Amino acid sequence: MHVVPLDKNKHQRKAFDCGNEALNNYLKLMANQQSQKDNSRTYILEDTINKGRIVGFYTLSLTTVNLSSLPKHLQKKHPHSYTAGLLARLAVDKRYAGKGFGSWLLVDALKKLLLASDTVGYPMVMVDAKEDAKYFYEQFGFCSFLDEKYKLFMSISDIRSSFETQK
Repeated sequence: MHVVPLDKNKHQRKAFDCGNEALNNYLKLMANQQSQKDNSRTYILEDTINKGRIVGFYTLSLTTVNLSSLPKHLQKKHPHSYTAGLLARLAVDKRYAGKGFGSWLLVDALKKLLLASDTVGYPMVMVDAKEDAKYFYEQFGFCSFLDEKYKLFMSISDIRSSFETQK
């Protein structure tokens, strides 16, 4: 399996259905445009047998952080940090659900965001989880902001540590 950047001429976006219309429509209508405008990057996990079929995707970007919404120890550690990596979207087609592809995509996305933080420098990764996906992210160590229970974060240092312990 490999993740590649979205290619609207190669990937069958119209056949993708994760069960969430907003995510489906983003992939079908907006992802390519947003990438061309340098607003975000969307990556596709391709089906290795059915070329062009999308198993799942995620979208990465940067975002601003409200420091007062973080736990006090992080506010003290990063008093002048106002940016974070953003896992803007992550979805798996219903035909591939329950087979671990969501976890695989999340780990791949975190690796890319970790590499980007080595170049640009930001202290955390954020995700705005859908209600039914909050637990999924929490299993990987994401925590809720103090004032928004579905806005989650994980520090870059925690991400780095988790990958180092897997070696």
